[in-house]
Amino acid sequence: MLLAIDIGNTQTVIGLFKDETLMRSWRMFTPRRETADEIAVVILSFLQISGFDPGKVKEIAVSCVVPRILFEISRMGMQYFNLKPFVIDSNVKTGLVLTEYDYPKEIGADRIVNAVAAKELYGCPAIVLDFGTATTFDVLSAKGEYLGGAIAPGIEISSEALFNYAAKLSKVDLSWPSSVIGKNSYDGIRSGILFGFLGQVDFMTEKMLEEMKGKDKNFTPKIIATGGLSVLMVGKSRFIQIHDPDLTLKGLKILVEKNR
Repeated sequence: MLLAIDIGNTQTVIGLFKDETLMRSWRMFTPRRETADEIAVVILSFLQISGFDPGKVKEIAVSCVVPRILFEISRMGMQYFNLKPFVIDSNVKTGLVLTEYDYPKEIGADRIVNAVAAKELYGCPAIVLDFGTATTFDVLSAKGEYLGGAIAPGIEISSEALFNYAAKLSKVDLSWPSSVIGKNSYDGIRSGILFGFLGQVDFMTEKMLEEMKGKDKNFTPKIIATGGLSVLMVGKSRFIQIHDPDLTLKGLKILVEKNR
């Protein structure tokens, strides 16, 4: 079995694959100062409570955008699974064409993994929207070229900034209000956050489509949403066609197979 670990700035997603099937996935807060031993306690607990034998894990793949924790994750793999994790970096064989991007080594591991999964699972051209700590937009050409994209503050961190700096505004749950015009502060905040981000998502996607169609009139990409907060925009956005919350985990599995 393959243990796939996607370490984001806020949350870490762990998936367990048996052959081609994603058996189970779990979410945890991304470790900050935890040691390899402490991380192992959590991951082993996930496996055992869900009825899986950790001894049957034969491969570990890691996508990480938090460098300080990567050492401890790698040490955890060696100590508790006797496996050296396969870590996504600029030397990994991806099958993507990166020559259109100015500095390929600067592309985040999660964005590379998402692009690979989108290409292999859904085909090109494609636009991938990942709703996490940051909201990222990644564009793939019909030839499978990674063209770049955009990075915006995510829904949660933008909301936290509002609550931290506006003394009279209280936290709200991120559920859609019935109207864009809020009749009270609670609904007004939810409207501003959620409709505001929906506007950002659709505007950015629309501008990317316009820009690409100016170069290729036949550019008709699949538009794929992933990430922990993607569920908020699915069914609301005018452009999202495919919702795959496990896209990054699937991409990790694909990359393991490409580099085996």
